Amino acid sequence: MSNKKIAFMKGNEALAEAALRAGMTGYFGYPITPQSEVVEYLSREMPNHPQVCVLQAESEVAAANMLYGAGGAGARVMTTTSSPGYSLMQEAVSYIACAEIPAVFVNVQRGGPGLGTIQPSQGDYFQAVKGGGHGDYRLIVLAPNSVQEMVDHTVMAFDLADKWCNPVLILTDGAIGQMMEKIELPEPYKFRSAEDMRAEKPWATNGKNGGRRKNLLTSLNIKSDEMERKNNELQAKYAKIVDSEVRYEAYHLDDADIIVSAYGLSSRICKKVVDLAREQGLKVGLLRPITLWPFPSKKIDELASKPNVKMFMTIEMSVGQMVEDVKLVVNGRKPVHFYGRTGGILATAEEILDQIKKKM
Repeated sequence: MSNKKIAFMKGNEALAEAALRAGMTGYFGYPITPQSEVVEYLSREMPNHPQVCVLQAESEVAAANMLYGAGGAGARVMTTTSSPGYSLMQEAVSYIACAEIPAVFVNVQRGGPGLGTIQPSQGDYFQAVKGGGHGDYRLIVLAPNSVQEMVDHTVMAFDLADKWCNPVLILTDGAIGQMMEKIELPEPYKFRSAEDMRAEKPWATNGKNGGRRKNLLTSLNIKSDEMERKNNELQAKYAKIVDSEVRYEAYHLDDADIIVSAYGLSSRICKKVVDLAREQGLKVGLLRPITLWPFPSKKIDELASKPNVKMFMTIEMSVGQMVEDVKLVVNGRKPVHFYGRTGGILATAEEILDQIKKKM
């Protein structure tokens, strides 16, 4: 019998349920609008999942460092927060990336800078894909655009974190976190005992067993040559991730001469833009990055090389961040324009189409 489940759920709660079904064994978080439903849902569900530790930490700083400890011991761990809270986690994120510990972070973005607003935003793109913390490191960054993808990307995030021994960030926003949609939840992962998890993660700090050497997970490398060697190892891993983990959605790109690029909630609106433009005889197509890092640079390069492509238009809920990565790839071969709204204001499809016509 299948254990898949059809449900009508809010984005934050769907993400929480997906994490339980993906075999999460440790959640450490702190309430902050607009993601507090994750903490609330997991707290209610904890009695039904005795193998899962759900702990409200005293701060976002503490929550992120709890991921360091529990993830380093081999647990499947996650934290969720919103923009100001994720900023507080950055030191620990850098440590976790250097120590190569699997962990899932979720940023349900709200408007900034500063405390800003509790309305949705995409203003944390730079922080997500350029590092955010100190040093040369990368996170795998997933950008869902629906409640179903909040589910799918959560399962994917745990698997990618374990596959690459690397933190993964789900970068979503307050609107997707709060909206309700019909979804299909996956079958729960088969329960694995502590012994099974130790066997799957021989690198974990789970105590000396059978005389094997002890594992030491640290980001401290005092000697310069050791630190350089570690950085080179990380960069080699990141190159493999770039080669194998790029994900994007192409919508009416085959004959498009105007390329719209958008991710997350903005991409939902831009699909309607493409449909409206096609009704008016305009060959507009949408490229939606699903992985913000690794970025779909090769696909953008391919599109920029096509003689029929006239221009690119990047749509964001910010003053313009992803547009810089699009410009880097296009490298002056075609015009790259930008349109965005901030403060929680969502651009309408008609508004965006009007901006495209003006740039034409």
